[in-house]
Amino acid sequence: MRSARILVVDDEPGMLRAVERVLSDDHQVVATRLSRDAIAVADDFRPELAIVDIRMPDMDGFELMARLKGRFPALDVILMTGSVDDLDEKLVRAIRSPAFYFIQKPFDRDVLRTLVERCIELRWRREDHRQNLKRLETEIAEARAFQQSLLPDRERVLNGVSVSCRYTPCSALGGDLYDYAEAAGRTALLIADVSGHGVSAAMLTGIVKSAFQASHADGFEPTAVVQRVSAGLASFRPDRFVTLIAALICPDEGHVRYVNAGHPPIVSWGIARQPTWLESTGPLVSPALSAATWDAPIVPIDEGDHLLLYTDGVWEVLADDDGRAEGRFLAAIERAPQGGASLLDTILGDVQREMAGQVQPDDLTLLTATVVRRNPPVDPDFH
Repeated sequence: MRSARILVVDDEPGMLRAVERVLSDDHQVVATRLSRDAIAVADDFRPELAIVDIRMPDMDGFELMARLKGRFPALDVILMTGSVDDLDEKLVRAIRSPAFYFIQKPFDRDVLRTLVERCIELRWRREDHRQNLKRLETEIAEARAFQQSLLPDRERVLNGVSVSCRYTPCSALGGDLYDYAEAAGRTALLIADVSGHGVSAAMLTGIVKSAFQASHADGFEPTAVVQRVSAGLASFRPDRFVTLIAALICPDEGHVRYVNAGHPPIVSWGIARQPTWLESTGPLVSPALSAATWDAPIVPIDEGDHLLLYTDGVWEVLADDDGRAEGRFLAAIERAPQGGASLLDTILGDVQREMAGQVQPDDLTLLTATVVRRNPPVDPDFH
């Protein structure tokens, strides 16, 4: 049993001696007969438990307890009474108060000792829980900082492509990821949604990020990206999965190649081109689908054209009763046809209005890319 600092307040000298005899072998006990002196004694002694008589001449035990708890919020209090009058009323009041328990005098020494031991044991359990919670909060904060470090800048221009991104996790550790990179005059895009939330989801997003960055060796070809992600997930349980879009914009060649692995569709539109939807080109990425393959279609893209990528958290909030959200996205594009940050903020504004103050059910991640410059192909015979 752990030793504790115990303050005893009772105007009966015999009762103080009795409590001290029972508890002083195992605990540090300080006693006082005057409730008005108890506050000053407590300031010096800083007790962890107070045993307080209810009926005292200058300040009753309930008032003293309130003052002690005001100065030491974590203090546990056991109330005592030797009165048989209104015993039930005092018991009910003690139970309803912040007191730990109530004991009647004269008390049995084993009852008092057991009650004190139980009180101290629960106190240390609370303290252990508080320390564990503090450690967990620190670890989550560190994990969140790591996860945030995985995300590049929200705005960037790479190889004639302007990229804008937004990410709002629904919890401390989300399961969404966006990324982009440049290689050999091309711009690679990634948006992904891993299963679940919390630490395990953060770990999966780290694996997806690493797979995307490692595909630099493959020129960020979309099929190479998804295959590297699939290899990274191979050692996980079959119920862990990722949906993603990997796209490679080639402004000089006037096209974009993409893989949509079980993710919501890409929206593509331009100055003279109506929005079109680029649907899934293969299944989600999961250890249960290790033999899966994905198509990588090529679609034309020109200067002034846009792509919009997003995760299902956005789609699900905007979806109608039939589970479709295309109309809401197209309405947002009509209001912000120039794309970029303006479009993303317009969509997120629609999402916030739709949630109307409710708890965000999932992560919200969006990425839009606009071809701002297209270099004409170079004639190899021209000097």
